[in-house]
Amino acid sequence: MKKNTAVFLDRDGTINEEVGYLDCLSKLKLYDNAAEAIRMINERGMKVVVITNQSGVARGYFTEGFVRTVHSRIQEILQSNGSFIDAFYYCPHHPTEGIDTYLKSCSCRKPEPGMLIRASQDLNIDLARSYMIGDMLKDIEAAGRVGAKGVLVKTGYGPNAIREYPPDRKPGTTFDEKVMIKPACIADDVLEAVKWILKDRER
Repeated sequence: MKKNTAVFLDRDGTINEEVGYLDCLSKLKLYDNAAEAIRMINERGMKVVVITNQSGVARGYFTEGFVRTVHSRIQEILQSNGSFIDAFYYCPHHPTEGIDTYLKSCSCRKPEPGMLIRASQDLNIDLARSYMIGDMLKDIEAAGRVGAKGVLVKTGYGPNAIREYPPDRKPGTTFDEKVMIKPACIADDVLEAVKWILKDRER
């Protein structure tokens, strides 16, 4: 069976506005061009997969059930605009702050690649031909760990990430030393990121 290509998307600050901890539905606001960007991916036959750290669960700010409710709402909004997410994955853990079983170092919290690997198994995804769009360097690192290309957006925490990334930065210490965290592209927003990805696939 031919493997799928995917565009992995961070959630907060990438497809919806960054509000700190999104702990009530009234705070959820998708960026104006998010549905268009996702629809473009859908139309090219690629998988769209949300990969998000949600340590608010570990901290007791909201439950896993609420995270799933948010994802259901995001899907409803997108479907009303002719687009859809193929799957949502989230990490509820935190290594130093949290309650009960949520307090732990795990393989799923970005920049660890666990969620991408799980998605690749569930959806038959070729990670080396796939992409990750996010507003933080940990998104780019997670992509690099599995051989995917990372695209950094300037929305959300993107401006901070750009300031933190010196041009001569050496390989990071939190992942394979052979992998550089330099993004393949820095885009204004998720729509520009998707347009770059579509052009990159034609090269």
